[in-house]
Amino acid sequence: MLVLKIILGLFGLGIVVFIHELGHFVFARLAGIDVEAFSIGWGKPILKKKIGNVEYRLGMFPVGGYCKMKGDTDYNEAWNNMQNGLKPEDGSYLAASPLGRILACFGGPFFNLIFAVFLLSILWGSGFEVNTLENRIILASEISGESYPADFAGLKTGDRIVEIAGKPVSFYHEVQENIALNPEKALPIMVERNGEVINLNITPSLDRTTGAGRIGVYFWTDPVIDRVKEGSPSHLAGLQPGDVITSANGIAVRNSMDIMKIMQQNPDTLILEYTRSGVSSRIQFARNDFENDLGFSWANISYRTPNLSVPSAIAKGIKESWKTLSISIKSLRLLFMGIDLTQAVSGPVRITYMIGEMAAHGFGQGLGIGLRSIMEFLAVISIALCVMNLLPLPILDGGMIILFFVEFIRRKPAHPKVITVFQNCGMVIIFGLMVFALFGDILFFIRH
Repeated sequence: MLVLKIILGLFGLGIVVFIHELGHFVFARLAGIDVEAFSIGWGKPILKKKIGNVEYRLGMFPVGGYCKMKGDTDYNEAWNNMQNGLKPEDGSYLAASPLGRILACFGGPFFNLIFAVFLLSILWGSGFEVNTLENRIILASEISGESYPADFAGLKTGDRIVEIAGKPVSFYHEVQENIALNPEKALPIMVERNGEVINLNITPSLDRTTGAGRIGVYFWTDPVIDRVKEGSPSHLAGLQPGDVITSANGIAVRNSMDIMKIMQQNPDTLILEYTRSGVSSRIQFARNDFENDLGFSWANISYRTPNLSVPSAIAKGIKESWKTLSISIKSLRLLFMGIDLTQAVSGPVRITYMIGEMAAHGFGQGLGIGLRSIMEFLAVISIALCVMNLLPLPILDGGMIILFFVEFIRRKPAHPKVITVFQNCGMVIIFGLMVFALFGDILFFIRH
């Protein structure tokens, strides 16, 4: 299974990188810049073929890639030869105008954004199944005994959160999204409690392991069994989908967390009472059975989105891509709020694993769910790659765009030494970030 996840992850990440480099390739050609090599993966080429003036390569290491433009190392050569100026050849990177080079740099991130719109448009055009949970909550303090922002705000178990900061919410994932993106920010919320609408204010705390906001709530799930894993303790005990758990060790069960709370007390046995077709029954589990997993899951809310027309699907794809782009940009500020970067920042190894795990889990539930899962995740990764490459750091697309924009304003190219130092500083920064991200990835796998 691990090998399958790695293969799926490398394939998925390879697609996103291919789209990025294809953007550089297309926009470079539009700017009149010749491309010498186009590679998926780094290292020594294991496959290569020259078509026209371009050599297409498949690198030994299948994560990453590059689009090598003619004359893109002229700055370094000029500095090494102690030249104060450059005389680039026709068709080379530096022979293009500053705006042409800006176009070539912008092409990669732009194609990533277009790719995300394309994927999400296909999803909304074909429609898909959504499995979610209702917007009813359980206080985490009832499980842990600690106090959280939800307690200070006056929330109670069983409340239904219907609005956050003026935005209506219908499902739990919408509650999570609004809370996660607003750590340490006061938010007005509206809840329904026993048929009454109550207005409260809450300030999510910052989770320093993820950079997200949290208020200390779990989702409410009615204790109705949805699936029973074959061969599990629950299956062997005779539990079936549709059974309703009514009590655990003599204590009434209102929701799934009531059972979890009792299990955390490590009793020697777990006695569940349940009803099936109006008939009550009782089963008993030994500690070895419930210490890990009883083998059943709870019922959730499932619905299918409508099949949108082509124009509506594209409009929805643009809207969802813009939403994800805004979230990605907004999340960058969380990196400077004292969070644990080794957990919050993912490197290529962890991203590859996450893509593979998402795909494997989705395909395990069916071909349609698997395709939807990986397309959604690839859209998110593609937008993240767009945002990260547009950061104003040396050697990244964003840093080079700023450099060429300054050249455009000054009407004069920078000295080769300045450009070379700028690029070398960027390589040091990127290498340092890669090492840091790799260290975080290693810690991630050790913890998991």
